[in-house]
Amino acid sequence: MFRIMPSVRFCFAFLLSASCACAPFFDALAAGEADLPELGASASVGLPWNLEKRIGQDIMNQIRQIEPSYLDDPEIEDYLNRLGGRLAAVTPDAGNLHFFVLKDATINAFAMFGGYIGVHTGLILNAQSESELAGVLAHEISHVTQRHLARGLEKQKQVSVANMLVMALALLAAHSNANLAEAAMATGTAGTIQAQLNFSRDFEREADRSGFQMLVKAGFDPRGMAAFFERLQKATRAYENNAPVYLRTHPLSTERISDMQNREQDVPYRQVADSLDFHLVRARLQAQEGVPAEAVARFRAALVDKRYASLAATHYGLAVALERQKDGRGMEKALADARAAGGASALIERLEIEARLRQGDVAGGLARYREAISRYPAALALTSGYAEALLAAGRFKEGLAFLDARLRNAPDARFYRLKARFHAAQGEMAQQHQALAEAYAREGALDAAIEQLERAQKSPGGDFYVQSAIDARLRQLKRQKMEEKPLALP
Repeated sequence: MFRIMPSVRFCFAFLLSASCACAPFFDALAAGEADLPELGASASVGLPWNLEKRIGQDIMNQIRQIEPSYLDDPEIEDYLNRLGGRLAAVTPDAGNLHFFVLKDATINAFAMFGGYIGVHTGLILNAQSESELAGVLAHEISHVTQRHLARGLEKQKQVSVANMLVMALALLAAHSNANLAEAAMATGTAGTIQAQLNFSRDFEREADRSGFQMLVKAGFDPRGMAAFFERLQKATRAYENNAPVYLRTHPLSTERISDMQNREQDVPYRQVADSLDFHLVRARLQAQEGVPAEAVARFRAALVDKRYASLAATHYGLAVALERQKDGRGMEKALADARAAGGASALIERLEIEARLRQGDVAGGLARYREAISRYPAALALTSGYAEALLAAGRFKEGLAFLDARLRNAPDARFYRLKARFHAAQGEMAQQHQALAEAYAREGALDAAIEQLERAQKSPGGDFYVQSAIDARLRQLKRQKMEEKPLALP
């Protein structure tokens, strides 16, 4: 069932964050340092990548902080980033991409500035195969690699810098939610912006072609792309003018579907099996819907009626629902059934370990975490779950040593925030602010990072070496901020 949920929440986040990111640009303009850019046809000119990245980082920070639908679920985010990473690995110039999840029943995905790609839970739940989901992600990755947001700005050759930035917001809002484009356009010249948005149809065809090639190279079934879009197009007939969000933000035509289907003819058919994690993630999302008792009933009915694509994932979904219902014994049985059905995944491992920890078996739970991390070293949920368990057990030195080892190879903001909690638990306030500063710095929030380091200078808990490191890092970030400030378009 396709459902439309109009929202105005993003508009505030986008306008606020982009205005902050672009403030140095306006300062440079006022000082006469920024000349109006020569906008050509090449994607390499126009909006510079460093400004595009900063706008994307600021918007992403606002989403994390104030967007209620932002889903901070490391297991689902892990899965999307693995899936997207598989596609990006066969794509030149993909750069660093980051996929995040919004708990929203509408079918939508959108590419933002700087390689940030949002995915609605409704899209994951309505994709009938992993290749279909990969097809949508490949399409969005292509918007990033082809720099469609930046290129969209280049189409307007006679436009003020202020209107260029307003158009950037409108383009971004349109990709996120068609209803927001109108709100963003109210802040600028509506006619100019509307003309700019119309170019997106050419970009959609280009993203189709690039995404199709990506699917083939990454080993997915490229037929999934056309199948998904065709099903969406048929769904619009029941809505008249109220089409699913994805179709309103990504204009679809019979010509585009036919073009994809024609390309399929040149690719030999081979069946591509879905990964177990695809089914587990879908089951996890389904188990989180509604009240726990209803979720439990749905999964039990599916097992009785044998209505499932994956038996292991259905047992896992029941376990997640039973966890919500605080039925530990029932959850353990469901997880054992998932194992017996062939379920081997970091998602199942983590839920089993958490069940053991809740029973008071701390030593056994921590040992299982270490074993699981050795099998799934890239699983963010296992890493963060182990650190959380060490924190709860009061094993602070062990936890800090573990996080430091992980941070040497993967300087993830989430790990720095966990590190801050360990320091806070030991009363090491200077180190707490130091760790939070690194989390903000990894997310591009330099002002917040600098503020944390200034607090660290005034806080107890740091010896001479800690304070020297804080002082040095503060000078480095302030210098970085000054270097980025006079950011003018070429």
